[in-house]
Amino acid sequence: MTEFVVETHRKEELIDITPLVRRALEAEEIRAGVCLVYSPHTTAGITINENADPAVAGDLVTALAAVVPENVDWLHAEGNSPAHVKASLVGSSALIGIEDGELALGRWQGIFFCEFDGPRTRRIWLRVLS
Repeated sequence: MTEFVVETHRKEELIDITPLVRRALEAEEIRAGVCLVYSPHTTAGITINENADPAVAGDLVTALAAVVPENVDWLHAEGNSPAHVKASLVGSSALIGIEDGELALGRWQGIFFCEFDGPRTRRIWLRVLS
């Protein structure tokens, strides 16, 4: 298993980690299989979406804020209930195919680490299976 450390800079942000995953895949020298990208955090997630226009990531953060507002009478005393809910909605992992040694992503797709309770130092785990 490969582990990445990502430093987040805002309370909520999406960080394109596709280049990190690609570099790790190159080191594995696997031609075909799958790549699991996993976040071991309860207030962060992993998603695949467009990475050609950076506005898309901002729009996702805005949409999740509208769906999961801060000003609710949350029961969790720590004050980060919205982050837990957003992480559950997004999910903690993505499974990506590997074909000819490359991530099988669509033309406009990228892999994003989703921070919902930052800024923090976060870990991302990667497992490649042939």
